[in-house]
Amino acid sequence: MAKNALIDIKRTLDAHLGERILLKANGGRRKTVERSGILEQTYPSVFIVKLDEERHSFERVSYSYADILTETVMLTVCPSEQEQIRISLEQ
Repeated sequence: MAKNALIDIKRTLDAHLGERILLKANGGRRKTVERSGILEQTYPSVFIVKLDEERHSFERVSYSYADILTETVMLTVCPSEQEQIRISLEQ
């Protein structure tokens, strides 16, 4: 079941390539890291987010689909200013 869930998460992200996303990641020790950028690429095990240049000190970050499955990372896709789609296991 977990393998199918990971494939489903990847397919969902594939449909949103090039769109703006907001992500909240567990930074450890009760820290939450919030980032925004563009979903740049998906690979078999990870996805890449190109971060907004003016807000972050580095250019890209990558996370695994398992991070979404375990809710270590929460993604919200923002195809427009008014619309937001949360990517999670429930989909």
